[in-house]
Amino acid sequence: MDAVKPSDEPVIRLEHVEAGYPGRTILRDVTFDVRRGEIFALLGGSGCGKSTILKHMIGLNPVLGGRLTLAGQEWTRKTRASLCRKIGVMYQSGALFGSMTCLENVLLPLEEFSRLGRTARRARALELLADVELADAADRMPGEISGGMKKRVAIARAMALEPEVVFLDEPSAGLDPITSAALDGLILRLRREKGMTFVVVTHELPSVFAIADRCAMFDKARGRMIALGAPAALRDGSRDDFVRKFFGRGTVNGK
Repeated sequence: MDAVKPSDEPVIRLEHVEAGYPGRTILRDVTFDVRRGEIFALLGGSGCGKSTILKHMIGLNPVLGGRLTLAGQEWTRKTRASLCRKIGVMYQSGALFGSMTCLENVLLPLEEFSRLGRTARRARALELLADVELADAADRMPGEISGGMKKRVAIARAMALEPEVVFLDEPSAGLDPITSAALDGLILRLRREKGMTFVVVTHELPSVFAIADRCAMFDKARGRMIALGAPAALRDGSRDDFVRKFFGRGTVNGK
């Protein structure tokens, strides 16, 4: 972890949120804040609801109950259009358009939603690619670059509109340990240099300990959030067996 101290100001707030889909509740009474400048991880076993919470947080699905706010505004049908411009999302696969160059992928949100002129848009997109150390890949196609490079381009695109929060869905999935560690370093540098706020869905424990200030953990069997705090504090101080097994990679007291 780097030494950056997040603000106490909440940029995202969930208050007694009921998460799931119409007719199917997955998590109940979920309450936590994400602070400005924080790297916040969503953790838990497969099917626990962390991806469902992510979909609520980025406005894809409305919450079933409770209240979810971003930058002081509640997610509703009326606020959705304006709030969507305050977030950036990097999907697990990168979700780059294969028929467009890396530069064109990053340019897309700028062309659709910004008021910048053509020259300014291109300059901004090139700057973003430089921020993720891919300035020399601007004219390459997604099929010509590695998986780790695709993730970096996707992060650059997610940052294009200077969002309040960037959401990263399994950023290390499918990457080798060296590439994964390099991506962790990039996330930390972007937070340090640009004061960015990240919400990360992941199951990669090395990344959790490397980048996360705090994390929320969910349990499918209990249908609720079961832990909230710094990763090391949960690993070393939790009295919950599931939490300790998760951070101990399935072992508690050597069993």
